[in-house]
Amino acid sequence: MSITTDVSALTMLGRETRQPPSPEEAVLERVPNPHPDARYCVRFSAPEFTSLCPITAQPDFAHLVIDYVPRAWLVESKSLKLYLTSFRNHGAFHEACTVGIGKRLVETLDPEWLRIGGYWYPRGGIPIDVFWQTGVAPEGVWVPAQDVPGYRGRG
Repeated sequence: MSITTDVSALTMLGRETRQPPSPEEAVLERVPNPHPDARYCVRFSAPEFTSLCPITAQPDFAHLVIDYVPRAWLVESKSLKLYLTSFRNHGAFHEACTVGIGKRLVETLDPEWLRIGGYWYPRGGIPIDVFWQTGVAPEGVWVPAQDVPGYRGRG
């Protein structure tokens, strides 16, 4: 079986690209879903996500897990990686980063369903985990548990 996808409109894939200076300036690209007749879950894990505290400018680190059930579009993974790295010099609270990323993906992709888990590493002794989704997971689609362990310290 041969599935072809027109990638002529993509501006980053297969080309040298620079890290976007901010999430607002980052471009998220999408490609046609090669299986629009099938309902399935796509997962991206970003275990080294970095942003800055908007008050202290100290680095914050998180393990992000993004799951979505596509309709017509898939996110192009290089553009997603560059979008996520654009947060490295961006000051925002954990909640703003996590929910903002989820909303931006929904705006770009119009998926049937999307969820994002932001598992933030502790600063000041308190980890903050942020979870957002567009609704109930679709029935009949295998959506695995995110299985990112909560922070336990030395326990």
